[in-house]
Amino acid sequence: MSLERCQSEWSEIDREYQQLQETHKVYRQKLEELTNLQSLCSTAICKQRKGLKELRHTLHNRCAKACDETDSAVINNLQAQIKEKQNVFFDMEAYLPKKNGLYLNLVLGNVNVTLLSNQAKFAYKDEYEKFKLYMTIILMLGAITCLFLLNYRVTDEIFNFLLVWYYCTLTIRESILMSNGSRIKGWWVSHHYVSTFLSGVMLTWPEGPIYQLFRSQFLAFSIYQSFVQFLQYYYQSGCLYRLRALGERNQLDLTVEGFQSWMWRGLTFLLPFLFFGHFWQLYNSVTLFRLAARDDCKEWQVFMLALTFLVLFLGNFLTTLKVVHQKVQKNQRKEKEEEHKSK
Repeated sequence: MSLERCQSEWSEIDREYQQLQETHKVYRQKLEELTNLQSLCSTAICKQRKGLKELRHTLHNRCAKACDETDSAVINNLQAQIKEKQNVFFDMEAYLPKKNGLYLNLVLGNVNVTLLSNQAKFAYKDEYEKFKLYMTIILMLGAITCLFLLNYRVTDEIFNFLLVWYYCTLTIRESILMSNGSRIKGWWVSHHYVSTFLSGVMLTWPEGPIYQLFRSQFLAFSIYQSFVQFLQYYYQSGCLYRLRALGERNQLDLTVEGFQSWMWRGLTFLLPFLFFGHFWQLYNSVTLFRLAARDDCKEWQVFMLALTFLVLFLGNFLTTLKVVHQKVQKNQRKEKEEEHKSK
């Protein structure tokens, strides 16, 4: 290559470098403007929330006093609008930096985990769903291998460690998704923390005759649980896609290891599988309580696992039962209203 050619290329590179510097300068300015706008929005939302809270309290006190039908209708209308605005604030905050909760602070520190674009949020949600699917298949294969092929303590430890890592990772990813506007809440969040604890206790349970008595039952339960989770992911994903297309569900709604109200249409066939799994958790609890009562049982893990399986059963069963009961009552009210209108 001639010297003139080198000088020409250098001139071209230098010109592009100057353009890059100008572009980066504009980027820094826009980033500063964005940061200022984020602060303004966060401050305004806090102010609005405070004002709405005071107004809601005033309206509540007003309702406590005697008021005519006109005033009551106005108050109900205002309360409905206040509730609607609070939902709007939730959606707004999904695009604003916010302080992490206690769990994320402990795990990640004070790091901003808010994803600013819809594309980034959806990509992270899809990655979360794929992670759950792949890990469910891996855990099912791992449980089958431990139950039928490799009856060794080391393979059991690897399987239990994988369970601990999986549930820990799920809790972190779910916390990040919740910071970005996902509405997963209640027991289906707590469920994974309890499962993490249970897997950790299983990991520390030493080899012995009591462990061997429960080993096959636990691995069989793990296989069934993975199978049901796979079914749930497969059918919930299709149902969520259809509901999002109809505008009835949020774009960041997730598949869960349970039953929620939006699954009523088309996914009720999953309920027998879920209830069978719940009662298997109860059976695990009863088995472990019986093992803990034996004279030769010295491990604290047995009683602790029995309690944890009982908590999982109660949480899963009662939450699912509550959703089904509320949905049945809602459908009955709709039928009565339709009958009343037809008359």
